[in-house]
Amino acid sequence: MIFIIQCDSPALWQTYLPDPASITMEGILIFNKHLLFLLTVIVLFVGWLLFYTIYYFIEYNNKFSSKFVHSKELEIVWTSIPALILLILSTPSFTLLYAMDEISEPELTLKILGHQWFWSYEISEFNSCQKQEQSLKYVCYMMVLDGLPTTKQGYFRLLETNKRVILPTNTHLRLLVSAADVLHSWTVPSFGLKVDACPGRLNQVNLFIKRIGVFFGQCSEICGVNHGFMPIVIVSLPTVQFHHYIMTKLELN
Repeated sequence: MIFIIQCDSPALWQTYLPDPASITMEGILIFNKHLLFLLTVIVLFVGWLLFYTIYYFIEYNNKFSSKFVHSKELEIVWTSIPALILLILSTPSFTLLYAMDEISEPELTLKILGHQWFWSYEISEFNSCQKQEQSLKYVCYMMVLDGLPTTKQGYFRLLETNKRVILPTNTHLRLLVSAADVLHSWTVPSFGLKVDACPGRLNQVNLFIKRIGVFFGQCSEICGVNHGFMPIVIVSLPTVQFHHYIMTKLELN
């Protein structure tokens, strides 16, 4: 069986969010569309109101000054309407926020540790593997331009790593993020994840990847002179292929 791997990488002149690959990112995109629609309506209304006020109350069209100085009714209206709009926005916002923090029983744990200036990973707790005491460890450095293959297409400058982390699709994953030296931030836009990596602290986040693909990310916390050279590359495979990959790696180790 042949699977087509999609490449969710930054595109030239990209002006919109990447295609969602997780439930979290789908919720963020839906909320973003609702928010943009409401903001468009507000901007159009305010623009029309300003134009109406300037045009009809300019000195050449209205030579008599108005004695209107105060109105309790108007103040009630322009105070209650923004409060109602914020209330409408808060409902889906808090729903999405609590859904992102929902704790589920993970089938796999990925431990992420930030260093100056690379990422190290450890995959453990294989519920479907017999050798549960073993784990897979990665140390992922950014590939320099001279190290990129010249005969193959699809490699991106400043985004490729020497190893790609393999994760399964349609599986509840738990990410444990920390740092060994300074503050880092593990971010993959297609997953809708941005987790701070703090020294001495363990942050946990859940992930459910819905489709196969190659996903790119970068450190989003200014962590030093090489902050911009800490890329993240995640490859998601079907669960069966992932288990076969894990068993093969464990046997080789």
